[in-house]
Amino acid sequence: MLKNFFIFVFELLKIVVISLVIIVPIRYFLIQPFYVKGASMEPSFYDHEYLIIDEISYRFNEPERGDIIVFRYPRNPQEYFIKRLIGFPGEDIQIKDGEVIIFNKENKEGMILDEPYLPDDVKTYGMSSDKVKLGENEFFVLGDNRNSSKDSRSFGPVNRSYLIGKVLFRGFPFDRIQIFEAPKYSF
Repeated sequence: MLKNFFIFVFELLKIVVISLVIIVPIRYFLIQPFYVKGASMEPSFYDHEYLIIDEISYRFNEPERGDIIVFRYPRNPQEYFIKRLIGFPGEDIQIKDGEVIIFNKENKEGMILDEPYLPDDVKTYGMSSDKVKLGENEFFVLGDNRNSSKDSRSFGPVNRSYLIGKVLFRGFPFDRIQIFEAPKYSF
């Protein structure tokens, strides 16, 4: 009887150890759950939605314009924010007349960013008409709910070291489950 108990405990411990060996690396290096708090990304994401974040892609691939990312807040790295990647290292960003204008090697005169994920009546304000110059490893991020978002317009560019990963899919609520990909921009 005691022998059966020890065999049971040993088998149980094996299952726990094998599970931890599989689950821990996945959780800490591949994907991470994220809980949306706030209205800064409406209508793309609403308060209390659960997302799965892909943490490995940016280790091997460059981010894409329009990716929805989770990053550490530059002024308090204990906080996590979710925003959309708009500007990339070496680019200049200008917000003028309610439009986001991107200046880079391909668009020296500037190109208005077409943002198909925003409602037509949404305009972007809240920054002087001066250009923001992005340095090496700096990104410009904006929330989709431009009037209720604390983003690069207020706290400045986000260093690549603060990027956690990109949103892979929404897992809850079940009626809004969706896989996310970066929109295709026409520059």
